[in-house]
Amino acid sequence: MRAVLLAALLALVLVPRARAAWLGRLDPRQLLGSWYILAVASGEKDFVVDKATKNIEGVMLTLTPENTLKMLSSRNRLERCHLHAVELMKQNSRWVFGNPSLGVLEYRVLATNFRDYAIVLTQLELQDEAFSTVELYSRTELASQEAMGLFTKWSKGLGFSSQQRATLQKDLTCARKVFQGSRRPGQAGGWSAQFGGRPCDLDEEWAGRWAGMPRV
Repeated sequence: MRAVLLAALLALVLVPRARAAWLGRLDPRQLLGSWYILAVASGEKDFVVDKATKNIEGVMLTLTPENTLKMLSSRNRLERCHLHAVELMKQNSRWVFGNPSLGVLEYRVLATNFRDYAIVLTQLELQDEAFSTVELYSRTELASQEAMGLFTKWSKGLGFSSQQRATLQKDLTCARKVFQGSRRPGQAGGWSAQFGGRPCDLDEEWAGRWAGMPRV
């Protein structure tokens, strides 16, 4: 799967229009703060069945002085809202992070306008499954035509079928869980200690697949 995605990425970045979106010089600080996740393409085995029940999700990104990316996200799983926390290490000079010990092989920004959207590729290798996702991050609850067009282009170009892509339902309940105690989307927020109150459940089975991930 990684070889297929790498080949697709190389093919895309060799296209002149796509090359402009290749972000070798992106400063990670430009992507910090809170985001809504409005659309997802996923190779996860249950995604096609479950995608109709998935609502808009949220993610908050912070960066340590050692260039460790801290990511707190609220995800819809089994029709419930869950919080996940993970720390990713910078991989090279591009905006690429990962933590193979937690099953995150690669977390890469594919495209952004440096202001209100980003297209993010994540390659995962869990205990019983390896798959990738492409997600549309947005500072606002509605995505622009430009952002949706880039999401479609990248997800199709990386081999995701229409059945593997979904625009998430416009219910912000789960997404806003991750913003509690932080600033509004679009502003850099701290790694909030207020999540110790566990406003969302963390599914035990899912947490087990992400061995070593800190609970919140």
